[in-house]
Amino acid sequence: MSATRRLGVGVLGAHAWAEHAHLPGFAAYERCRRVAICDVVPERARALAERFGFERVYADAREMLADPEVEMVDVCTPTGTHRELAGAALAAGRHVLCEKPLALSAADAFGLARLAAEKGLRTKVGFTFRYSAALKQVKRWIEDGTIGEIFHVHGFQQNSQFLDPNFPLRQYDTEDPDGPLVPASIVGYGSHLVDLLRWLAGDFRAVSALMRNFVPERMVRGKEGLRRVPIDDGTVAAVDFRSGAQGVIQTSFIAIGNYPGIEIRIYGSKVAVVARLVTEFGVAETLHLARAGEVEFRPVELSADRYPPGTDVRTPWRELYYRQLARDWTDEILDEGPAENTFLDGAMSQQMVDAVVLSHRERRWVDLSEMPS
Repeated sequence: MSATRRLGVGVLGAHAWAEHAHLPGFAAYERCRRVAICDVVPERARALAERFGFERVYADAREMLADPEVEMVDVCTPTGTHRELAGAALAAGRHVLCEKPLALSAADAFGLARLAAEKGLRTKVGFTFRYSAALKQVKRWIEDGTIGEIFHVHGFQQNSQFLDPNFPLRQYDTEDPDGPLVPASIVGYGSHLVDLLRWLAGDFRAVSALMRNFVPERMVRGKEGLRRVPIDDGTVAAVDFRSGAQGVIQTSFIAIGNYPGIEIRIYGSKVAVVARLVTEFGVAETLHLARAGEVEFRPVELSADRYPPGTDVRTPWRELYYRQLARDWTDEILDEGPAENTFLDGAMSQQMVDAVVLSHRERRWVDLSEMPS
């Protein structure tokens, strides 16, 4: 590892998620050179640049992409802009980290993955929870055979952010109160679960899903009064893995519990594990394990070196996981290490999300081979 080489980082977007996750992650790692922040509201970018030690500010993405000292571009902007900005950054010859989803369709996401491969550039998706120490340990147990053959994989997400109809919902691209259900929880949080289950247990074969709206009228950001917004508040899906394992995915905007509240359960032939990425009583995550023949799960304590320097299991989850993401991503580029969590992974996640939506709309099992790739 080079002690002097630093990666020139440019961040597109100066909103809340950049402020609470991305920027603290880069600021905490000495191998990152904080070159620039770009936002359409320059004052917002300037305030965060001063706070996190970035050298300069741009109001136009094209100008930042032309900056020769920006080697890696972090796309941390609203969902509808991801495909265009990530594509522009790749076209400019920059390595790219992009928040999920990469695009609004799997076809467009696969297009970005192909563009990166053609240009020989590295990519990363903001799948924050891959950087959980607990889930990394589960991944090790799968790879070294500790868990054995995987039988069941369950991914649950509890989040009651939008249970209260007076809590403003982000805007969705629909104005038809009686139109088809708009994918929401399966995109906003389901994409994380889909990626985690595929990362841990392998590729999917088929899915059967049901989406439902439970809160018919809500406040919407930028609009007045309650209005009907037909979004999916909750999705549940049965999953057939290519390995033969069975899976369940459940996402929700209205399930009472801690945000983001992700829980992964894996039941194997030798061991069962439960990883809860749920902040409870100041602890960001817990890990439990049971061996064949046991009827009780026991806690697993991870050593301090499993967490980024300056953090521990009581660090707020956004900073805890994104510090690790920033370190892994920077080291991957500077040290030319193995590529992980790439745009291809983002496209595969979007492919499954699209299959879930299609399954709901057509009320049938959908084979993943039917989907764009």
